[in-house]
Amino acid sequence: MAGDWSDEQNDAIVADYFAMLADDRAGRSYNKAAHNRVVQAKTGRPRGSIEYKHQNISAVLKALGEDWIPGYKPAFNFQTSLIDAVVRGLDRAPVHLTKETRAPSSVMETPTLWIGPPPTLSNMPPPDELEQMSSIARKFDVAGRDARNRALGLAGEERVLEHERATLRAAGRTDLAERIRWVSHVDGDGAGYDILSFEPNGRDRLVEVKTTNGWERTPFHISRNELTVAEDRREHWTLVRLWNFSREPRAFELRPPLEAHVSLMATSFQASFL
Repeated sequence: MAGDWSDEQNDAIVADYFAMLADDRAGRSYNKAAHNRVVQAKTGRPRGSIEYKHQNISAVLKALGEDWIPGYKPAFNFQTSLIDAVVRGLDRAPVHLTKETRAPSSVMETPTLWIGPPPTLSNMPPPDELEQMSSIARKFDVAGRDARNRALGLAGEERVLEHERATLRAAGRTDLAERIRWVSHVDGDGAGYDILSFEPNGRDRLVEVKTTNGWERTPFHISRNELTVAEDRREHWTLVRLWNFSREPRAFELRPPLEAHVSLMATSFQASFL
């Protein structure tokens, strides 16, 4: 059978994918070949087409900031109708796909984070891939959803807090590690940064944490106050971007001026009565 997949076919393969994803998250074994045969029977599509569609579903989930099956590497250039089918699947199966947000268990074993280079033109993915990922993130407001997910934000801040402490201890500055303050947790969100940490030489390090389960180029929200503090205290302020948080947290840092790294777009306005 050739041609575009119908909504019914997309719904069938998405439901089967989510069943495998639930098993994967729970650590249960499952047989991909058997699942493939089930989808063949429901859709009339060949094995290879189904395998590739699984990779397409992984790509959509990645763009939405959701977990995906590691064995199905994200593949792009998929139908718009598949995006809608994945979103329907997320709405239908929240129990399967909702994961408790917490600092990963690996924190105690490896408290320091993997810190890599920030996204740049030199490490940009192919244009088609970037456009599809960016389009999905905009349409479904992944940045806004991350910002509203308080549990995700707190877990990310806690993860970075442990990283800051471990880094200072490794540098022989246990005294400074013990003085780190989780400002947003203790004092609230008005400071313009989440964690008061230190450089090994004792200089203040003001850390703002932005966390996502999505990929490294997932957009994020930043407040006017945070931008103001970043500018006023640019020698001390840094943004730590945590990504791929639910599976294997990775991070990069952005230093002011942020306009050198990202495009800033106003997304809300204050309304005052005349």
